[in-house]
Amino acid sequence: MAINPPVDATKTPEWAALQKHYDELQSEGISLKQWFADDADRVEKLSFDAGDLHFDLSKNLIKPETLQLFADLAKAVKLDERTKAMYSGVHINNTEDRAVLHTALRRPVEDEGKYIVDGQDTVKDVRETLDRIYAFADKVRSGEWTGVTGRKIETVVNIGIGGSDLGPVMVYEALKPYADAGISARYISNIDPNDLAEKTKGLDPETTLFIIVSKTFTTLETLTNAREARAWLLEQLAASGAITTGDKAQEAEAIKKHFVAVSTNLEKVEEFGIDPNNAFGFWNWVGGRYSVDSAVGTSLAVVFGPARFEEFLHGFHEIDEYYANTPFEKNVVVLLGMLNVWYRNFFKAASHAVLPYDQYLHRFPAYLQQLTMESNGKSVRWDGTPVTSETGEIFWGEPGTNGQHAFYQLIHQGTQLIPADFIAFVNTPNPTKDGDQDVHELFLGN
Repeated sequence: MAINPPVDATKTPEWAALQKHYDELQSEGISLKQWFADDADRVEKLSFDAGDLHFDLSKNLIKPETLQLFADLAKAVKLDERTKAMYSGVHINNTEDRAVLHTALRRPVEDEGKYIVDGQDTVKDVRETLDRIYAFADKVRSGEWTGVTGRKIETVVNIGIGGSDLGPVMVYEALKPYADAGISARYISNIDPNDLAEKTKGLDPETTLFIIVSKTFTTLETLTNAREARAWLLEQLAASGAITTGDKAQEAEAIKKHFVAVSTNLEKVEEFGIDPNNAFGFWNWVGGRYSVDSAVGTSLAVVFGPARFEEFLHGFHEIDEYYANTPFEKNVVVLLGMLNVWYRNFFKAASHAVLPYDQYLHRFPAYLQQLTMESNGKSVRWDGTPVTSETGEIFWGEPGTNGQHAFYQLIHQGTQLIPADFIAFVNTPNPTKDGDQDVHELFLGN
């Protein structure tokens, strides 16, 4: 499937129609209060469901007819064509001549044999790797896998950076209530020695397992931290009498029991002291910022278990299928993307606030920063020509209600337009009451 040259969105009739619509809204006067008064069905017309998620777009600076204009522009720039190319494994990453196939990471086993890319049965290979990860996770969770002294693992320490850290730590923090094997996780990413010092503080080396996440096993920050973690482990084990300092055989056995890898460079893995059989790989068609549902998520499979990880993958796949099969004018994934284009290019909004009303999602804005700003942080198109529109906003945010006592004043009363996404959950895993008052309801009502 050939990749067509990029369409200059700003030169299309659909862009001109959206500009005309924007000008008309400005001329009429934009008033959400008036729009709600004029249309009793506004919420219903601008609300969508995808999987278990409900999206209410009615508080955005759009009218119901704006959605069709969004869809028309998406069609004009061949979004449907690009989506099909991505899903089928066409090398849409033309600068590196690679497929962009993270959607294959969450396809069900029934799809084996259906997505052959460059001679590789992508789904079959993914499922085989998952089987290995799940078998390992079950061993750690059950206590079959132990540290060098025979004690059960109680803490997993993930060492990575970028997508090898931001995704796993976000998911771990978000799903903490579902950790059910008595195993917790910590995440080290910064080469600043203070990060490793704080993350290893209070750990028992006999019950600690390190997962080193680096596809090439050459990432400067990750390998520096990995060597420092190895030195810490051996020093602490020797101090407790578990091994003898300088006994190479004991030290080698300790490293094999307390370190595993997520990498494809088995030679470097073995040089470090990790058994190559305990290295889990992923492929060059998995971008780092999209990798949390690959072997990069091994720490999550250990902490939450294979069954939960499969549920996680199922959620991804459900949204993949929704996006691929829902008409653009009703496709909330497309519409959310077009809202970003709308605010950035027409309203000139420079930033985008993400405000999760759930403390467990406190790392979600940081995860989105990489996901969006690394993806859209471009000044040229895929053929090397300069872009003709603004390419992205600065994403930032904090959980509510903390932000209400920090920066909401600027959002409400400052001179900048700052689009904001509020994220809330109907139920909480930790229901409490203050007298007769449900605290979760108070939290959301605040």
